[in-house]
Amino acid sequence: MDYYHISAQDLGKDAKIPVVKLGDSGEVFYEIAMEMVNTIKAHNEKGEKTVFICPVGPVGQYPIFVRLVNRDRISLKNCWFINMDEYLNDDDTYIEKESPLSFRGFMERTVYTKVDPDLLMPPEQRVFPDPADPGKVDRLIEELGGVDIAFGGIGINGHLAFNEAREDLTAEEFAALGTRALTLTPETRTANAIGDRCGAIDAMPHRAVTIGIKQILVARKVRLGVFREWHRSVVRQAAYGEVTAHFPASLLQNHPDAIIFTNALAAGQPF
Repeated sequence: MDYYHISAQDLGKDAKIPVVKLGDSGEVFYEIAMEMVNTIKAHNEKGEKTVFICPVGPVGQYPIFVRLVNRDRISLKNCWFINMDEYLNDDDTYIEKESPLSFRGFMERTVYTKVDPDLLMPPEQRVFPDPADPGKVDRLIEELGGVDIAFGGIGINGHLAFNEAREDLTAEEFAALGTRALTLTPETRTANAIGDRCGAIDAMPHRAVTIGIKQILVARKVRLGVFREWHRSVVRQAAYGEVTAHFPASLLQNHPDAIIFTNALAAGQPF
């Protein structure tokens, strides 16, 4: 695992996924917000729809995006925002939208109620994967003609959305997985508990519904943002490590237009 020792200066050199090194986390969020805004504006000018896969993590891009949409009067009427995932109860129903952990609640509070209603897309174009009909999102993406950009981050075990690492599948088998409900790994629950529950692992949900890794990999573009200290290791493993279901982000090495945006903290020497 020599890639762990790649210096901050050399990070990105000969990378199998392009790595764009920026200053602070605000620059990472700004780059993502501008990718969103510029794509929508270009498509609006041509009368074309825009389809994004959207994360709740990273999230710092959303206040910037909302401000620019409202300021520049950018219509979202021909946009589809398909969120990556959502936490589930043990019976595979959505957690309550009012929960501070709910991604549906986050998007409502932070994006959809902040955009001028005259610019906002209708509710049916604000989509979450459905645990009762996991294939619904996959069918919608096919009907829409694909995804323009899949945005996201990289999880502690390399997961994209909640496509958790698998030891029992080849990279090819893993890449074919569609939208589904699944059990979260202890690593993911622990890492998320640190950020969202002050370390209370037992307060974290065990189940989630996630968009398929297949849907992310076939998006025309993929843009990932990493900005935490522990991202120093995962960005190197994604960009330089073996392509394997053990570390899902590594599958983007085979994508024709994937970029990882990293701030100075995440680009630092891991050990």
